[in-house]
Amino acid sequence: MYSFKNDYSEGVHPNILEALSRSNMIQMEGYGEDGLSNEAKTLIKKELKDNSVDIHFFSGGTQTNLTAIGSFLRPHEAVISAETGHILVHETGAIEATGHKVIGVDKKLGKLSSEDIEAVVKLHGDEHMVKPKLVYLSNPTELGTIYSDEELKSIRDVCDRSGLILYMDGARMGSALMSSENDLTLESINRYCDAFYIGGTKNGALLGEVLIIKKENLKTDFRYLMKQRGALLAKGRLIGIQFKELFTDNLFYNLASHANRMADLLREGIKDSGHEFDLETSTNQLFPIMPIQIIEVLEKKFSFYRWQSIDADRSVIRLVTSWATNEEAVKEFIELLKSN
Repeated sequence: MYSFKNDYSEGVHPNILEALSRSNMIQMEGYGEDGLSNEAKTLIKKELKDNSVDIHFFSGGTQTNLTAIGSFLRPHEAVISAETGHILVHETGAIEATGHKVIGVDKKLGKLSSEDIEAVVKLHGDEHMVKPKLVYLSNPTELGTIYSDEELKSIRDVCDRSGLILYMDGARMGSALMSSENDLTLESINRYCDAFYIGGTKNGALLGEVLIIKKENLKTDFRYLMKQRGALLAKGRLIGIQFKELFTDNLFYNLASHANRMADLLREGIKDSGHEFDLETSTNQLFPIMPIQIIEVLEKKFSFYRWQSIDADRSVIRLVTSWATNEEAVKEFIELLKSN
């Protein structure tokens, strides 16, 4: 049974495992203040072409979102998110548990627009309602779609006009950056966003995400807030070492490229088999529409999610490729599909 359920079923890239092993018995400072974590921060700042940012390591995406958003907002302030946003659907109300409402916007492609944001701000016009203060984006989105430079610039402009914080969830940032349709870089994302994170868990790391804070007034006392929320790890080196490897010799980009290439092979094979997609993506998440009869045949050899029912005879499934997806498994999936 080969899994296309997610991009974190495998463990860790060998380069990272070797680096962790090499450093295993070396004594280092705790809480991410060791030399190797500092080297990782230097590499990331070089990639961003910005030495002014603050960089913090986290164990996972939900903890990153919870700590960042909960710290950036005052008690009466709220988040604007697409209704498919991870913080609204798949984080067990973590943001709401900090006392901050998440205002959902219904979007077919999972992407907010500047017009969407302006409409929410206009609707929440007085002190009898929560005050929108932070815009939450995912790139790619939960539906595998990506933002363009023009779209992100337009959102930045409305955030400036409305006094909003622009925050980006980058759990699958690598896949977005290596998409054939992408025109953003880490440098441009850093230019547009007040804070964002780069995901390692879904791109070859054992675990870990790295949060970048650009806006000065969001940096104040942030390590205190991390500690309060259990995010300041005593053995913080374990995450720093991984990001040092990911940002050495383009490993971060190479792993994401592999995931996207495997998705491209699946996408081409599914189209050649005569099947359509619920929506078009260019990253490592695919949403083809399949007859239930064929889905049942595929499920005997492969695991994936039945995403959404279309009717009694058809359903959307979600296929996700990873940095370690086996090309032979992809070909076997396509052959089985074509034979049915």
